[in-house]
Amino acid sequence: MTDNINLNALFSDDAIDPETRAINEKILAAMKDAPRIDRVPVEKLREARANGTGVFPARPLSDRAIVRNIPGKGAEVGIRIVAPENPQGVYLHIHGGGWINGANDQNDPLLEHFADKHNMAAVSVNYRLAPEHRFPAAPDDCETAALWLIENCKQEFGTEWLAIGGESAGAHLSALTLIRMRDKHDYTGFKAANLVFGVYDVSLTPSARNWKGGRLVLDSTAIRFMANSFVADPHAQRLPKVSPLFAKLHDLPPALFTVGTMDPLVDDTLFMYGRWAAAGNEAELEIFPGGAHGFPAFGGPLAKQFSKRVDRFFGQQLAR
Repeated sequence: MTDNINLNALFSDDAIDPETRAINEKILAAMKDAPRIDRVPVEKLREARANGTGVFPARPLSDRAIVRNIPGKGAEVGIRIVAPENPQGVYLHIHGGGWINGANDQNDPLLEHFADKHNMAAVSVNYRLAPEHRFPAAPDDCETAALWLIENCKQEFGTEWLAIGGESAGAHLSALTLIRMRDKHDYTGFKAANLVFGVYDVSLTPSARNWKGGRLVLDSTAIRFMANSFVADPHAQRLPKVSPLFAKLHDLPPALFTVGTMDPLVDDTLFMYGRWAAAGNEAELEIFPGGAHGFPAFGGPLAKQFSKRVDRFFGQQLAR
């Protein structure tokens, strides 16, 4: 399935509603004098993300969350589970943070939403972060979690209906995980992919490389720093095993691609959506006028529209 989208209208400045415009102005003002991420110790970045003193607000922890550790490649992999009594499906969630930041205990409201709205067990991966653990550590950990679910979801949750998704670097790792499951394990059983403002070319697409919209959460310098932290070799950044935009994309599940027009990663979503559909997979695209990178976290009308769009996608996929 593809959506008939008028790109000219969506990318018009007139399409941005006043509240979204005001949110973006606040982000730009807050980041104007903030230190650049390449000049701050990574521990400080993670601390700010965890306690909500960075650009993203803190999110409350769920008292329903269960923490588990599963065997991984060289180290255990942590997973965080929020599940209803008799789930209809399982959502493997992979958090964002530019491969260098974030954790699976920073998205509990999202996990609760999937459990309550869609009667799904939400399982979030605590993968290893760069630069301490460069590629392939994070994809290895996500692969470990996916394999564990494939082998244990029936026993653990009473269902074998699996979906996957994540935001930003989490969308990138979700795509890599699907490709690894297909190529390394002959598994194509995931039923849906929720790919939210992802980065699919670690060598940087044109919009990421040439961003002129200011420090609106991300800019070209920040994206390049995070990409180099994840994979330092420019040649390796374009390999299909690193950048899924260059991979073979056949036999992948129906996917919803979402992005805002004021996101430096907008090309990543547009390009990946096109390649996903051209490979014969079902693909849906939703573009949000004025949406900055991570816009659902900042509230306002776009955040509500985004939530409704994702809910509609999962409602349709679960009903099949």
